[in-house]
Amino acid sequence: MEVYIDYQSAKPVDPRVIEEMTPYFYYKFGNPSSLHETGDEATAILENCRQTIASFINAKKEEIIFTSGATESNNLAIIGYALRNKGKGNHILISEIEHISIHNIAKYLSKIGFNISKIPVNPYGSVNLKKIKERMTDKTILVSIGYANNEIGTIQQISEIGRLCKENNIAFHSDAVAAEGLVPIDVKKDNIDLLTLSSNDIYGPKGLGILYTRKGIRINPLIIGGGQERGLRSGSENIPGIVGMAKAVEIMQVEMNEEVKRLKVYRDRLIDNILGNIPKSHLNGHPTNRLSNNAHFRFEGIEGESLLLSLKDKGISVSTGSACTSKTLEPSHTLIALGLLHEEAHGSLELTSGRFTKKEDIDLVLEVLPQVVERLRKLSPLYK
Repeated sequence: MEVYIDYQSAKPVDPRVIEEMTPYFYYKFGNPSSLHETGDEATAILENCRQTIASFINAKKEEIIFTSGATESNNLAIIGYALRNKGKGNHILISEIEHISIHNIAKYLSKIGFNISKIPVNPYGSVNLKKIKERMTDKTILVSIGYANNEIGTIQQISEIGRLCKENNIAFHSDAVAAEGLVPIDVKKDNIDLLTLSSNDIYGPKGLGILYTRKGIRINPLIIGGGQERGLRSGSENIPGIVGMAKAVEIMQVEMNEEVKRLKVYRDRLIDNILGNIPKSHLNGHPTNRLSNNAHFRFEGIEGESLLLSLKDKGISVSTGSACTSKTLEPSHTLIALGLLHEEAHGSLELTSGRFTKKEDIDLVLEVLPQVVERLRKLSPLYK
């Protein structure tokens, strides 16, 4: 039986979500754009779900745009805002540890005339407000900072960053995928203008995300068609997926507090035992201001890939970093931004637990990992 401790890469769909979605594949299959009764029923469902999801982040339902996932939402937010507002300026700020989708969006924009500045982070992965302010100019139109880092789990000072942007009349976007369901998100309190969320990261179906756009924020559409989603994201709405995400939100609103408490126990147990029992092991990310399910380590003298494969042989699934960049041999850009050397970054291991993690899963990791590290170090010419 596989022990899965890689919830940051992907989460299973909650069975209660699947049950809620099932009718919408069969006899509740209407298209909201249709004008007959079946279409009207689909429209009612669509708007009810929109309201449910809006309430999750203290937004208005007309501020929610459905997309195919977080990557599309990030593209629509950043490229859409940049193109619509290029008359005001061409300068955009992101942090050095943003998700790879944000970095690649920034590369694209830099090729078409936009100026991108990257804000450094401290060794814990925290963005300094002073560094943001120093890089703001009269040409700055947008700041994009992730709510929490998807690799090392550090949570940012989002409300303060949002307030700084508001004071300087600069739009603020946050990719909140890593934080959703683990941290309460309030777009008004946090002074957020554009927010990215993913369905699967709260145990809903893959292939669905949302972009929150505060009323008054103007963006250009990237997908042109029939004018769905206020003309900002054309294409027939994925009603089964939207129903699934709304149900996942309903469950999370009821269960999040207790779930976070349980995950913190697992996280702290992993951190305390691994740092206490494995010599020359180090915690990456902030020691306390981190996501409740995230324990991210580096081990001197061995590579993360060797750790991953050795644990895989023992039936334990983990990660060495972001799944979105796992096909490259380059070290994590996040870990390099923390000031780590390449060989240090390569020795990383990410353990993320979730809704269906059991105490026995954590027990097995704590039993097997020290043995694996010891064996690999004996084989390693790098370890002294």
